[in-house]
Amino acid sequence: MKQLRLGILGLGEGRSTMSAALQSEQIELVQVCDLNEELGRKRAKEFDFHAYTNNYDDMLNNPNIDAIAIYTPDHLHAAHIQLALEHDKHVICTKPFIDNLTDANALLTLAEQKDKRVFVGQSSRFFEPVKKQRQDFEAGLIGDLITIEGYYHADHRWFLDKPWSLQAKFKWLYGGLSHPVDFIRWYLPNIEEVMGYGMLSANGKKGGLQNHDTMHFIFKAEDGRIARVSGAYTGPVQPVTRDSEMSCILRGTEGASQADYMDLRYAITDRTGEERILTWEHKLKHYFRFEGKSHHAGEYQNYLEHFGQAIQNRTAAFPDMKEGIGTIALLQAMDESLTTGKPVRPKDLLERFGVNPINVR
Repeated sequence: MKQLRLGILGLGEGRSTMSAALQSEQIELVQVCDLNEELGRKRAKEFDFHAYTNNYDDMLNNPNIDAIAIYTPDHLHAAHIQLALEHDKHVICTKPFIDNLTDANALLTLAEQKDKRVFVGQSSRFFEPVKKQRQDFEAGLIGDLITIEGYYHADHRWFLDKPWSLQAKFKWLYGGLSHPVDFIRWYLPNIEEVMGYGMLSANGKKGGLQNHDTMHFIFKAEDGRIARVSGAYTGPVQPVTRDSEMSCILRGTEGASQADYMDLRYAITDRTGEERILTWEHKLKHYFRFEGKSHHAGEYQNYLEHFGQAIQNRTAAFPDMKEGIGTIALLQAMDESLTTGKPVRPKDLLERFGVNPINVR
């Protein structure tokens, strides 16, 4: 298989992508970039990889790069994606794809004009228990879906050491809750309406956050099914033996399943009534390569290889740009509901920003 030649922009979260690319036989890491030269030197030493630049133009103009993987702050994604497409590069962008719908039409048009792929790095879809849950669902092991619950509860006060996390532009709604929201859209893509409440906790205020760090939402799909999602990010969590920081729970007509993250644990009651709990301890070193479980190298390697194979085989790779825009429409509707205290319809937002629903998946 021809290797996908990769450049990486942003070496904070991009640390995982460096590990993923360097350990994959299907990816060739060509160059990395970050404005922070100290961080660049740190990554060069850590991985013994020295093709570093602090100038994004160097990567954009590098003819040996097929695709650029973007791991910059959320509000910079649209500009960085646009530049990559303008320079005829495929794009991998960490979630959230963009932080509002303003740039959606321009990016859709540009990607079509350049005939380039854009892939959204919803890493949690590529975690072993979540992949197994999807396989079992598609095999009909729990019957038809009745409802879905997703949550992400984590003590991320360490994250507040990043100066940009304290800016008004940073919202845990996009930076954290987008993971379980992606689970909701994966199984119930046609969300008609969302309603939610949020607050800034005492810990969040103390840490200097400007936006909600604790949120709960209810969704209604076009076919009447409902779902819920919740997130809390600046307080202690219960022991991992009791519950995981993130989870996706499917309740079906003939069974139910739960996929955990960051724990390699999956539980299912299938249509025969059999109850099983599966774990993948033998894959710990694939998924978690650094201190604790603070990075996502295993999932990143999984999705880099998935994207590379899709480009070579000319097959679909999801989530793509259209799905990413659909998720942003939902997240923006959730954001508006927090502000207004009223239910909001994602399609109304698409109409307001002039985005044709046919361009949304």
